[in-house]
Amino acid sequence: MSETLPDAKLQRPAGGERGRAGRALQKGQQTKAAIVDAALGLATQIGLEGLSIGALAEVTQMSKSGVFAHFGSREELQISVIREYHVRFEDEVFYPAMSAPRGLPRLRAMFANWMKRTSVEIDSGCIYISGAVEFDDRPGPVRDALASSVMTWHAAMKRAITVAKHEGQLGADVDEDQMLFEIHGLILALHYEARFLKNPGSIERAKRGFDNILSRYGAEGAAAAPARTSRSSKSSS
Repeated sequence: MSETLPDAKLQRPAGGERGRAGRALQKGQQTKAAIVDAALGLATQIGLEGLSIGALAEVTQMSKSGVFAHFGSREELQISVIREYHVRFEDEVFYPAMSAPRGLPRLRAMFANWMKRTSVEIDSGCIYISGAVEFDDRPGPVRDALASSVMTWHAAMKRAITVAKHEGQLGADVDEDQMLFEIHGLILALHYEARFLKNPGSIERAKRGFDNILSRYGAEGAAAAPARTSRSSKSSS
């Protein structure tokens, strides 16, 4: 063993080489993050299906081979965009709501944050909604990644409903799945009415719709204003 140690040491990269390798890796990660950011911006305009290595290379002013090297396929590019969208969605909608008390106040905060993001996306487009239209009947990894992200968010909303029910802030006979279905329906209706039909007052109608849902499900103080939340300290990835 002792005779092989010197050779092993000679084979290790010098400190300078390790430093260069680390910087190269960091630069590669930064480049990939920049590409994903550009791809997400492009996807909100033309949809996930419109993404291509060529279109992204043009937007980022990189070579097609350079973009391809970071993903390996168009499918992996699309999945990377879905993952990045989900991270940003959580940072803006989910994590800030965690500062609200458990139960109904947190459910209100989650919906208020969801509404806020949807209001912004009336102009930019929502990957969850547009992606569902594009991939609803197209099985595969892209659809699976998209559906998984949406279901993760729905599970969080359902947990908030369940806790509110257990806290006695909602009726004891509340069907959590039905309530979640109706809340999600408000978001879909808002996006359709405001983005497609350009109907004024859609945001306020969605807010009233949420209060109506709470009232029907026996929420305490259903007409109260949504709980305030503090900004998340979690930085965007």
